[in-house]
Amino acid sequence: MRYPHSIQNLIDRLSLLPSVGPKTAERYVFYLLNQDEERLNELAEAIKDLKQKTTVCQTCLAAAENNPCSICANENRSDELLCVVENLQDLVAIESTKQYQGKYFILGGLINTIYGIGPEKLNTEKLIKIIQKKNIKELILALNFTLEGETTALYLNKILKNKLKITRLAKGLPAGSDLEYADQTTLTSAFKYRSEF
Repeated sequence: MRYPHSIQNLIDRLSLLPSVGPKTAERYVFYLLNQDEERLNELAEAIKDLKQKTTVCQTCLAAAENNPCSICANENRSDELLCVVENLQDLVAIESTKQYQGKYFILGGLINTIYGIGPEKLNTEKLIKIIQKKNIKELILALNFTLEGETTALYLNKILKNKLKITRLAKGLPAGSDLEYADQTTLTSAFKYRSEF
């Protein structure tokens, strides 16, 4: 026996989501099938609103409710600091610390030669134009400490190093970690970027 078309269709659609295989999609569909119609309508409305009530800030390229977004429109935030992040999730993570009072720029990915993603597929041209146009004193590269993040940081440093001060987030051992479980790269960074006690 096969599933009814409406069930199989939704399984197929959900299977297209990142990290969702056919079995996980199947579990989601049968969970949804057991919900009342009001909850399903709320979910459908939330999905519909995702595109209708979201725009892209033309300054920092973040998904937002308004253009410019609330951060770019905030005159109390420093225009001299620009933090470059890979995506909106990284921006939200940094904002949650309440330690940064500058502006942001979303790069839209990282250089990844295996998948054919070069600098031309990122928002590097727009970043260069913003740096040329605004009075930015420091560019903070808040990119992941992965091969792709390091490659992207090196590329940005190479093309922008004579234009302004470029810094990276500190790297090393996370709080609460055991030295014996740290990889060699993390331990090397922890020694290299150690601070005075």
